[in-house]
Amino acid sequence: MCGRFFIAQAPEIFRAFYGYPEVPNFPPRYNVAPTQPVPVVLSEAGRRQFRLVRWGLWPSWVKDPKAFPLVINARVETLGEKPTFRGALRHRRCVFLADGFYEWRREGTGKSATKTPFMIRRADNAPMALAGVWENWLCADGSEVDTAAIVTTGANGTMAAVHDRMPAILAPEQVEHWLDSRGVEPDAAVRLCRPCPDDWLTLDPVSPRVNNARIDEPDLIVPLASPHPGNPERGRPPAEQPRSSDEDAQGALF
Repeated sequence: MCGRFFIAQAPEIFRAFYGYPEVPNFPPRYNVAPTQPVPVVLSEAGRRQFRLVRWGLWPSWVKDPKAFPLVINARVETLGEKPTFRGALRHRRCVFLADGFYEWRREGTGKSATKTPFMIRRADNAPMALAGVWENWLCADGSEVDTAAIVTTGANGTMAAVHDRMPAILAPEQVEHWLDSRGVEPDAAVRLCRPCPDDWLTLDPVSPRVNNARIDEPDLIVPLASPHPGNPERGRPPAEQPRSSDEDAQGALF
């Protein structure tokens, strides 16, 4: 599951990386949480566009969003099958603007369980292209809300030290194919969403202050001086596999 991410680099870097014509001036955000407005890049009529959307997808057929579960992730394994995502996969694909994301390693059960936060970012410090799908939801009063969800896949070797799932991270050359809903069929698009190579990522423990979504400060992305999980050279998981998050429960709803 991907439930938090951060956007730390300057807007000009994202604009140059993704090539959209708009010149947005958005501030850095170190603890982006579900239901908040988030920046994405999408393609309409063959042109890339920058857009702010709500993180938490509402399919167009939803009548009352208050009665609809919070859908922040979309499993790539069932992306083309679930009614919630099927139309968006075919017609409305996007990329979330991000520099990295957070994940929590669960250990133990019940009241003795602990959750340690980790920061995951690209080793080359390039923007992290998180594959997403989006929908335009139309309210009965005529107002519109653009909403989106991050596509997830199985963990690669680095991420497996912390969690069994991860966002689908696209290579720069894959971004165009993912966004091209007119020329790239859903099956081909899905094949782009695989666990990225292990050496793309760095993984560091960070302050538990990130647990509080109301805290949005630069020190959240400062690594803590503590042992790296698993094998620091290969990112192999420790003997006890990380426990899954509640994404399984979310996925069972759709």
